[in-house]
Amino acid sequence: MSEEKPAEGVPAEDNPVPNGRGHEADDSAPAPTATAIAAPAEGAGKPEDTEAQRAESSEFLSAMDDKKNPRFTDFEGKTSFGMSVFNLGNAIMGSGILGLAYAMANTGVVLFLILLTVVAVLSSYSIHLLLKLSGIVGIRAYEQLGYRAFGTPGKMAAGIAITLQNIGAMSSYLYIVKYEFPLVIQAFLRLDKPEGEWYMNGNYLVIIVSILVILPLALMKQLGYLGYTSGFSLCCMVFFLIAVIYKKFNIPCPFVDFTLNATLIAVGNDTGPENPACIPKLVNLNSQTAYTIPILAFAFVCHPEVLPIYTELRNPTKKRMQHVSNISIAVMYTMYFLAALFGYLTFYGEVEAELLHTYSRIDPYDTLILCVRVAVLIAVTLTVPIVLFPVRRAIQQMLFPNKTFNWPRHVAIAVVLLSLINLLVIFAPNILGIFGIIGATSAPCLIFIFPAVFYLRIVPNEEEPLRSPPKIMAAIFAGIGFLFMIMSLSFIIIDWTSGSSSASTGH
Repeated sequence: MSEEKPAEGVPAEDNPVPNGRGHEADDSAPAPTATAIAAPAEGAGKPEDTEAQRAESSEFLSAMDDKKNPRFTDFEGKTSFGMSVFNLGNAIMGSGILGLAYAMANTGVVLFLILLTVVAVLSSYSIHLLLKLSGIVGIRAYEQLGYRAFGTPGKMAAGIAITLQNIGAMSSYLYIVKYEFPLVIQAFLRLDKPEGEWYMNGNYLVIIVSILVILPLALMKQLGYLGYTSGFSLCCMVFFLIAVIYKKFNIPCPFVDFTLNATLIAVGNDTGPENPACIPKLVNLNSQTAYTIPILAFAFVCHPEVLPIYTELRNPTKKRMQHVSNISIAVMYTMYFLAALFGYLTFYGEVEAELLHTYSRIDPYDTLILCVRVAVLIAVTLTVPIVLFPVRRAIQQMLFPNKTFNWPRHVAIAVVLLSLINLLVIFAPNILGIFGIIGATSAPCLIFIFPAVFYLRIVPNEEEPLRSPPKIMAAIFAGIGFLFMIMSLSFIIIDWTSGSSSASTGH
């Protein structure tokens, strides 16, 4: 074992991946000084002296420019700015958007907006820390930040957290395929009483979708190639949002369950907006309010994907990647708020934890809602390959840190991961409880704790003392992460002991 010891504050090239590039064009490089470019007075005609001067000058300039132009050794990106926004936005957007209306019902419109804003700002700040650290370490990989901060244990901790978090996310997406896809087929075919047809079996459908859709996309060599599918996935979620807004103005309040007698419809229409049940609450505190905080926090989990997307960004700079992150977060922030607001204003206190289920209570064969269900299924299916890329990269960093790209290994990791996730979804119907624990621990680590602790450890004290404002903010940020972890674990344990499962923290 000849692994290098982690050092603080020195641009590293630990485990450099071949096909590396030169300096990052973060800012325009400072012009060379006259001293650096002056010709030597003596021996100017000697080639060896000229080479020595060039080497010395290059060493001087590189030492002077390292802070502005950190040397990256991982990859030369070719993905456009727009495709990077699509990929990161798709990584942020998850099935959790279906539960935000329920979260608003348990917090009120104003409190929900405040919490959503705070979480979005914290998520952007966390990405800022990751991007700043990537310039210091010299490679855009989460695991390498852990290595630079704490050596091999740090790299393994980051890799394991990314693997567990993203496997849990992918499993939650395939659970949606398993349970929603048969219902969609049943509704489109108008099968009131399915008789065991194979195409109504969710287990078969998960395998078919994994083989025909997810696996080919997961075998792409670069994450940037998924920009088009990510854009289409986001379009599906925009369609979902438009449908939610449209339904707000077409469903009376209070709505009438389709199972009730049709004569009650007139009663529902006569009550009108004067009914207390149809008045939105600006602030609402109840036993479910506390669950909203981890739900919102996990709705912005995209940090394992940030550095891989940064790696493949064309003309990468920290400022350019921060713009990608800010735009993605701003778009998702807007979509989250609008989906929650109009979903809540449609059903008010009757909204369920899964918004689409509430629409089914009005008309299970509503064509628009069925199309929305298909759009959501497409969106979550196309998100799985995006989430799989950081897991594969984490496994390669942990097990094959010095290996060049290899197609058999690239394919094998994807096949093994998808097979494992399919087995979990098919044979472990209660595995979501376990992944709830994993998500409650790994997500706060990836969003809050690791970026802050790595920042405190890596940034040299000579540059930023421990009592400097940036490091004080990082320490507070880590404390928030530990608080989120304790809260999330407490809610899950309370749910288990009380026999309820209302605290859904799926991304």
